[in-house]
Amino acid sequence: MKETPPTQAQLPSLPEDVERSASYMAEQLCNGFIHHDQRRREASIKAFGAVDALQFPDLDETEAVRAALGYVDALWVKDEIEESCRVNGSLDPERLEAADWSPMEDAFERRAEVADIDPRYAELTTTAWINHKTGEDYWSPMMQAQMLELRAALGNPAYPEKPRHGQDGFGPEPTRYALGVELHDMRRWDEARDAMTPYFQYILDEQE
Repeated sequence: MKETPPTQAQLPSLPEDVERSASYMAEQLCNGFIHHDQRRREASIKAFGAVDALQFPDLDETEAVRAALGYVDALWVKDEIEESCRVNGSLDPERLEAADWSPMEDAFERRAEVADIDPRYAELTTTAWINHKTGEDYWSPMMQAQMLELRAALGNPAYPEKPRHGQDGFGPEPTRYALGVELHDMRRWDEARDAMTPYFQYILDEQE
């Protein structure tokens, strides 16, 4: 049965024990994906919301939850599309490529609007998730999207500001995020938390 997204009045509150630390943020990011895998929608929103409240300090609690809701909505849409593209229990790449992914991109657009992320983030993240399911290069659009999200979190549109030659690339932090996705796929959660802790530590350090 298709789940009905919560209205504004039904948005969950953030956890009461939100802790401004990189390890906490990495833990909650992983929890958000774990709750998604377990189909625990509200718990997933709360976990991602805790991360967004810390990485986007200019957002109030409601805005942080709305940003997280956009992400969770996108994940739920992804799942629905995947289920519609199964043949004999397996995902069909041709059906996936032909599917209408615009509702997923719309959800990412809502997230980008709330968190003041470059609008390109929505298309890039959608492309990354499609490619992730069809066996194509997902990491390049994923890292570019995370670079844009980082720029919003840092308030620095010039990130990564490499000091020497070799200006191509999206910076160390988006690379860590792509590694976290790979570890998520392998269900190696302890390593995923370890990979993402420096990602969030960089954000916290730059915001001080």
